[in-house]
Amino acid sequence: MNKKRPVNLDLRTIKQPLPAITSILHRATGVALFFGAVFAIYALGLSLESEAGFNEAVDMFENGFIAKLIAWGSVSALLYHFFAGIKHLVMDFGYCEELDSGLLAAKVTLGLAAAAVLISGVWIW
Repeated sequence: MNKKRPVNLDLRTIKQPLPAITSILHRATGVALFFGAVFAIYALGLSLESEAGFNEAVDMFENGFIAKLIAWGSVSALLYHFFAGIKHLVMDFGYCEELDSGLLAAKVTLGLAAAAVLISGVWIW
């Protein structure tokens, strides 16, 4: 093995293609969904605890900026993860694997996810 090959460890200088970025974002949103589920389970437990807990959970989502922000972040992660997952399933069936079609699929995924995130933001806020 050649030990004198060039090694670039500065990740900021590596330009990733758009399909790679969408794939990395798909993984990141999966992690975000895991942590968003903690908040969702807390809110569900609070709402099922009693009538006062339910009213507190409703008040938290109606008047709490942080709760709305976490909810919007979780819904946004879910929507992006959904669209990117569909793209990955299409690729698993053998479509959009070439460079041009993969780039188009990545652009469509980002466009659909951005539109869905904006619509969910209007709905939540």
